[in-house]
Amino acid sequence: MRSHLLNDLTAEQYRRSVTEGVERVAAKLATTERPFTGVTVDALSPLIDGIDLDRPLYDTTAVLDELEDVYLRDAVYFHHPRYLAHLNCPVVIPAVLGEAVLTAVNSSLDTWDQSAGGTLIERKLIDWTTARIGLGEAADGVFTSGGTQSNLQALLLAREESKTDSLAKLRIFASEVSHFSVKKSAKLLGLGQDAVVSVPVGADKRMQTVALARELERCTKDGLVPMAVVATAGTTDFGSIDPLPEIAELCEQYGVWMHVDAAYGCGLLASLKHRDRIAGIERADSVTVDYHKSFFQPVSSSAVLVRDAATLRHATYHAEYLNPRRMVEERIPNQVDKSLQTTRRFDALKLWMTLRTMGADGIGQLFDEVCDLAAEGWRLLAADPRFDVVVQPSLSTLVFRYVPAAITDPAEIDRANLYARKALFASGDAVVAGTKVGGRHYLKFTLLNPETTTADIAAVLALIAGHAEQYLGESLDRAS
Repeated sequence: MRSHLLNDLTAEQYRRSVTEGVERVAAKLATTERPFTGVTVDALSPLIDGIDLDRPLYDTTAVLDELEDVYLRDAVYFHHPRYLAHLNCPVVIPAVLGEAVLTAVNSSLDTWDQSAGGTLIERKLIDWTTARIGLGEAADGVFTSGGTQSNLQALLLAREESKTDSLAKLRIFASEVSHFSVKKSAKLLGLGQDAVVSVPVGADKRMQTVALARELERCTKDGLVPMAVVATAGTTDFGSIDPLPEIAELCEQYGVWMHVDAAYGCGLLASLKHRDRIAGIERADSVTVDYHKSFFQPVSSSAVLVRDAATLRHATYHAEYLNPRRMVEERIPNQVDKSLQTTRRFDALKLWMTLRTMGADGIGQLFDEVCDLAAEGWRLLAADPRFDVVVQPSLSTLVFRYVPAAITDPAEIDRANLYARKALFASGDAVVAGTKVGGRHYLKFTLLNPETTTADIAAVLALIAGHAEQYLGESLDRAS
């Protein structure tokens, strides 16, 4: 079995195996005509359940053949221009190359003696990102597994900086459409059920700063401690960007930690046209970025950045077998000193390869294209009487629903939109997401593929309308 270990003796076997795998995926990408096959759980489960993992195939080609049946054939392909659902982006080739390199070398980014150059590359990318944000010379950060972990770490730092022994008094303020990880983080950090104060949003789905000021004032009058305000630069449902400068003013006035969840909107840091949409982010105490959303990186590639590097000490623990305190005095850079994780992939390499190949302007151009596409899609929806569109996009998300002319019952319209989404997914012709607005069911396009066109959007809207009309016709038949 040593023949399967990657080393100097098996380098040629490694080359052959990886090449065969790459050729399979490349062939699949070149011939995929729909984002999904429409396979059901009931159809796919028996194939996987029937595999005996205790009976190996002992042959890479045979394993790849099997993989075609259980995964590649029925995968949901984000690169397809009619995948319009969640915050999943098509990935750029330099990043995929970086993924192949980092996986084979298998560095662990916790200590210098496991990563050397990898440590310095990650630190360089953190400095590059904090400079793009404008956090200042004292800024720092670390790569994470994703936005949820980044938000958790940022709120951990905020909790520790709040300087109170009574966790029950701490309050976090976030808009009513902020990411669920804010409430999840509060629970993990041992705060009370009421720790997260939901701040109303306006018709534009942005946090109302008047309401935030009112809640901050109420908090202090009640003897509670404002721990953090979480401003969102790109909400999951709407792509809306909270008014960052006004929020920064309030945070300064009340002495509150300002965290900006820019997991989605971070692509604007490289934008050539729309960077001004996140003006004010430079005043944050911490920022979440997900390169695997709007920087077109493979999952996972994320980071948490802080204005003051010293605050990262709240995540620091020293172990004699890993990162003893003496290493700090010896100026040995151990990234585990900043991270909630210990063993950690060299995910930074993907962004490094991308920047060194395409440059930041290349990334920004791609993100600008999808933002502009969303603006065109909004105009298309706003002019179509069959659809109700919620808000003009700030980034690349469109939330809408089919509204039939002859049906006025909101519940029936809900069911028609739910049916249309499910039928579209089952057909495999396109994939769209769904959400609720005001208690009603809506559909959602998250546009992150520059290859998607307005013609694709129009075609998918026609499919949605067709499925909804079919459902309503059948509903009327059943009722008659």
